[in-house]
Amino acid sequence: MKISLTQKYNVPGPRYTSYPTVPYWNEAAFTVEEWKSSFQKSFSESNSQNGISLYIHLPFCESMCTFCGCNKRITKNHSVEEKYIQAVLKEWSLYCRLLPEKPLIKEIHLGGGTPTFFSVNNLEHLINGIFSFANKAENHEFSFEGHPNNTTYEQLKKLYDLGFRRVSFGVQDYSEKVQKAINRIQPFHNVAKVTFWAKEIGYTSIGHDIIFGLPFQTVEDVIDTVEKTNSVKPDRLAFYSYAHVPWIKGNGQRGFNEENLPKDAEKRELYETGKQLLSANGYHEIGMDHFALKSDSLYHSAQNKTMHRNFMGYSASKTQLMIGLGVSSISDSWYGFAQNTKNLEDYYQLLEWDQIPVVKGHILNKEDLIIRKHILNLTCELETSWNQDSLYFKELPEVLSSLKEIENDQLIIIEENKIKITEAGRPFVRNICMAFDLHLKRKSPETNLFSMTV
Repeated sequence: MKISLTQKYNVPGPRYTSYPTVPYWNEAAFTVEEWKSSFQKSFSESNSQNGISLYIHLPFCESMCTFCGCNKRITKNHSVEEKYIQAVLKEWSLYCRLLPEKPLIKEIHLGGGTPTFFSVNNLEHLINGIFSFANKAENHEFSFEGHPNNTTYEQLKKLYDLGFRRVSFGVQDYSEKVQKAINRIQPFHNVAKVTFWAKEIGYTSIGHDIIFGLPFQTVEDVIDTVEKTNSVKPDRLAFYSYAHVPWIKGNGQRGFNEENLPKDAEKRELYETGKQLLSANGYHEIGMDHFALKSDSLYHSAQNKTMHRNFMGYSASKTQLMIGLGVSSISDSWYGFAQNTKNLEDYYQLLEWDQIPVVKGHILNKEDLIIRKHILNLTCELETSWNQDSLYFKELPEVLSSLKEIENDQLIIIEENKIKITEAGRPFVRNICMAFDLHLKRKSPETNLFSMTV
């Protein structure tokens, strides 16, 4: 029996927010001192020209969503806010002590957890505290994630006044059955309300995050969710494949059984249905899993080939250096990665000792840097080339050979010095990137590490 492309290529694989991917970091050779040097080098090369990015992880949530694999701390006790903000600002001050001049911040993203768990006053204290050590870059882009159930008008207005112009709201799906399974009870009314508030205040890019492949989800559910989404017309959409990773400790993915998840062709139909509806309503597919209206900055950056991808996802602007602040955050100097401790108590303790709370990382070698560039090209531009000596690597013939079957399936076009991903190949970008992933090729994982690619 002939199998579909979805069945053929639906294998565990990385999402490629970094290369090398976290499981393949050389932690044994990594030191915090090396990371500091990497950070300082990248800062000196890029701060005055492009500025830097900050990702700030705000981990607290009032309830557990059982689809979520993020690092979070579940509590209804809001007295935790002030101590955490002070710790983040302490961490930022430790980085700033290493610098010869004030950082120029081009991007800030508040992620979680639930950033809108925090009060207006504490959010203001956080951002003002960041800029007591830094300046705002011209044409900066500040964004945050909001939970539609608890985002207030006051929070939206205060963050707007502090320079934020982009907000993304987690929607997932509007089916009551699906919401109950993932423990995310969230009426459409709440999403519409915060979306219209953001429009009224003046946010220039409002995003919704929706997911396909959730437990009990049907084609009718996707149609209903996309139609409701279109009725409030967010500027951009993330339409993610549900990442089923129940082996990750503390991720809470236990509110349903494996048999409740749509699989293979059934799951792909959910995506194709949503994609067709989004396209019919003026949304253009950008990179992997993302859609945007022509008026949105992400669309323009994709057209101009200036889009970037890092641990914050896709970005319309590009910086060489991204500092991750907060528990579990990951930093990226281009030459190296560094991750903070995932344990909140350890995070506080290391900062009390005046130590940057990095516990693991990876310094990229020459080969890593070349492969990283190819994978970024594939995920952001849907093509890559090796017409420059700096982009050629000795294993390239082997990589091209391994892509022959994907080429035969008309998912890519291989030219003399270039690969292009076809329209049919868009759903399989992760698989194409895996062919370039030399770490993965040399050592296949022996345990569950990655979600399914399709």
